[in-house]
Amino acid sequence: MRSGAASAAIIGWREWVALPGLGVEAIKAKIDTGARSSALHAFAVERFEQGGRAMVRFRAHPLQRNDDFVVTAEAVLLEEREVRNSGGQAELRPVIETQVQVGRAVWAIELTLTNRDEMGFRMLLGRQAVRRRYLVDPGRSYLQLLPKPPD
Repeated sequence: MRSGAASAAIIGWREWVALPGLGVEAIKAKIDTGARSSALHAFAVERFEQGGRAMVRFRAHPLQRNDDFVVTAEAVLLEEREVRNSGGQAELRPVIETQVQVGRAVWAIELTLTNRDEMGFRMLLGRQAVRRRYLVDPGRSYLQLLPKPPD
């Protein structure tokens, strides 16, 4: 075991997380160490400029199987990145940086925006987001509860 791994917090294969900078109080995320980057279900993605900066506005359904609850968010567009989806197809995705909260810990991550409507989870937390922070227990879930659990 590498140095520091023994003291790392443990998370399950799925966790409730928050994206406070995007107005998402709670979303079930699959912790996917097989995915390099993190991804959020987004639709109606619109690129625009504000103050000379490239921006992106999008809508999201953070609650699984609930298309009535919609969050609209804006963020600085870092870049467009080619990412292979779960079917192996390359797609060009907008990339933003935002804060993620897992339990009481909050830190910045890069997040790609893509349509995950047909996927089991509306968000993936990839290995770059969790490395050097957590060890993943694939047999457990919801080990890091948010300070205010979702309703």
